[in-house]
Formats: sequence, structure tokens, C-alpha cells
Amino acid sequence: MFVTVFKGSIAVLWTLIASVITLLSLPFDRKGRFYYWLARHWARGVLAVFGIRVHVVGMEVLEPGRRYVYVSNHASLFDIPAVLAGISDRVAIILKQELTRIPIWGWALKYGHYISIDRANARDAMESLERAVQKVSGNASVLVFAEGTRSLDGKLQPFKRGAFVLAARAGVPIVPVTIKNSFAIMAKGSWTIRPTDIELIIDPPIDSRVEGREAELRLMERVRAILEKNFSEQH
Repeated sequence: MFVTVFKGSIAVLWTLIASVITLLSLPFDRKGRFYYWLARHWARGVLAVFGIRVHVVGMEVLEPGRRYVYVSNHASLFDIPAVLAGISDRVAIILKQELTRIPIWGWALKYGHYISIDRANARDAMESLERAVQKVSGNASVLVFAEGTRSLDGKLQPFKRGAFVLAARAGVPIVPVTIKNSFAIMAKGSWTIRPTDIELIIDPPIDSRVEGREAELRLMERVRAILEKNFSEQH
């Protein structure tokens, strides 16, 4: 228990330092280049503190410099660091608005280059979607956890349609990203951390240029089937 608390304290301290540096850099970092660079190094630092390694399968399917909508499952607090550390791309995260209320770290999220969304406010959700379309059409890719929230049992939950509406509007490919083994590290509602290697499986990009609700739903089911298949296979 002492070791977990000690490591957690180091991770919190590193997060505070990175957040303060981020906030100070924002007026001079209009395009977010430093923001995304620091986010990647923050993620690597947090994972290193807890002895968690990330193994990436399929990185070669991505075209350097191209923008994507990454669609992933979500089972642990360590999913975000795993994706930021494992994918060599500028990745803007769509996150719930509640996180931006956390002092210092939340401010870096709120005023930085990520996209917060109020899931209880339909109008705000639509505005966030439009900001995401502009982001992915510009200088960054976007990461969406398609289940909307963390899984309680580690199993794949039903997907929400937002990620697929975003990809269709922006006209950029969807990249399915399967995060494996993160639930074993830290389940939702638990503070127990068990160092386990995380595996990211990146599947080939899928053309998202579809029109209409039914086509978006078919695209959603296609991506979910890919993640289910990855979960069922042993690597």
C-alpha cells in the first residue's frame, strides 16, 4: 500500500508540474505543438512511475501527417496515458466537462487544445462536436472513447454515435484502437493499482465518408465488431 501511495504522489507531482508548464505556455503555443509534445511526455512519465509498459501493434497502418478520428474502448484511468504515449500523432482528446473542474490539471485541459463536452447539455454537446470537426480538419487528430464512459467490468459496452458523426462530418478516416489489459491495472471505482503491460491494437483506417443516420450506425457496428474481435483473440 505504501508503495502505491508513494508512486501515486510522484505521479500527482509530475502532473502538477506538467500542468503548470502547460498553462504558462498556452499564450505562446497557439497551434498546440508544445501542448501535444508535453502531453505525450506527461503520459510516458506517469506510466513509467507505475511500471506500466505499452506495446503497440499496427502502427505501420497510419500515414504520417494525416489526421484521424481514433475510436477506442475505455476501461481504466490509464487508457489516456497509454494512447498518448503509444500513438505518435497529435491527439486531441474529447473528455467530459467534469474533469476541467479539477484545480490546475483541469485548467490545463479546459484552456488547452483538448475538447470538453457536457453530456447533459445537448446544445453544448453539438458545439463540442463542431469544435472537434474543426480540430480534426486542422492540425490534430481526435480520440473518442466510443462507450462514453469507463466500463465497470472491463467488457466492451454499447457504442455511442458521436464519434461516427464527427468522422463523417470531418471527412477523415476512423482508426479503431483496441486497448487491452488496462482494466486489470485499475478498475473504475478502485484505487488499487496493479502494474500490467497495456497492448494497443491499431487497425487500418476506415473511410468515414457516409451520409445519413443508418450509414453512421452501420459504420459504428463495423468498428465495434473489430474491437470485439481483438478482445476475443490472444496476442
